[in-house]
Amino acid sequence: MSETLASTLRAQLEEERTSLQRQLAELVGVSFDEGFADSSQVAAEQGEVRVLADNLRALLTEVEHALAKFDTDTYGVCEVCGEAISEPRLEAMPATPFCVNHA
Repeated sequence: MSETLASTLRAQLEEERTSLQRQLAELVGVSFDEGFADSSQVAAEQGEVRVLADNLRALLTEVEHALAKFDTDTYGVCEVCGEAISEPRLEAMPATPFCVNHA
């Protein structure tokens, strides 16, 4: 992989990490009116926020894992077979840890 592409992908991942951290902080800061007459509505909204937060945390973990691979020179290498992940796949999914054969 070219240095230019690697630099571009790393920058994209860093931007994604920042965005995910911001979104997660906003969700954590959401407050609910516990005195609201329809407690089932409050419970449903709390559940939705928990699911969204869990999804954001999972995505953040994937992005941070990909960024850590830059430091060990293993970014772009499939974690199953050890072969290089194709550049088009990395461009489409910068945080992917797998080649197309092991996705």
